Order: sequence, then C-alpha cells, then structure tokens
Amino acid sequence: MSLITYNPAKTRRPSTSRFFEDLFNDNFFQSEVSASKSFVPQVDVSETDAAFELQFALPGFKKGDVSIELNNGVLTVSGERKFEEEKTKKNFHSVETRYGSFKRAFQMPDNINDESVEAKFEDGILNIIIPKDVKKEQKKNIAIK
Repeated sequence: MSLITYNPAKTRRPSTSRFFEDLFNDNFFQSEVSASKSFVPQVDVSETDAAFELQFALPGFKKGDVSIELNNGVLTVSGERKFEEEKTKKNFHSVETRYGSFKRAFQMPDNINDESVEAKFEDGILNIIIPKDVKKEQKKNIAIK
C-alpha cells in the first residue's frame, strides 16, 4: 500500500503567482532534516473588553520547553520538542507528531498592561492573557478645520 501526501495548495485553481510558490514549497526542495527541525504551532488569538488572549496548541510539550518574552510591544513565544531516543528503535511507518523548534512573534497594540501578563500551561495548551490598560486606551478626537 502506498500513501499519498495531501497538499491542499495543489487543489486550488492554478495561477502564475501560485505556480512558483507551489514549485519551491514542494517536498523536492526540502530535505527531511530541514522540514523536521522546525514547525509552526496553531494559535488562537481573541480579544475581550478587558484583555487579549492567545492559546497555543503544544501537545506533548512540557512547561520547561517553552519560553515567553514581551519586549517593546512584541510578544515572542518559542520552544523546542526533541525526538525521544527510545522511539528510534521502532520501525515507524508514519510520524505525524511535530518535533523541533518554533518561534512565533506577535506585535501587540499600544493599550496593553505589560506588567500583568499571565501565562498558564495545562493539557498541552498554553494560555497567555494580556490585560488592556484603560489609561492608554483613551481615544482622542481631532476636529477638522
């Protein structure tokens, strides 16, 4: 039995701009080593009246594998998950679990309170809550002359 890799980009209508992107994103130009060293975790970003919330899906990660930094209004979340040595003794037919390092950066708006950021890691989900600063949120109306 042979497996066929599903690529949703190839099911779209062809266009000249997508042609070169699909060509260079093809697996022919990527080695297995480079493809497995990094990945992009899924992130949900939401906003309430009081805060911004980011939820990172990091299954199999431990709290110590993840780093969070907020510097000059840029929230950076990075981490690494290494392939377990005991698994290499098995004969895998498919490995869909993501291993390697990642780094995601988000430009936050000016109206955040960077002194009260909360982060909680539970069941493979990293929740980051960044409260809004009411003082910075005041809008200024400008009259047109």
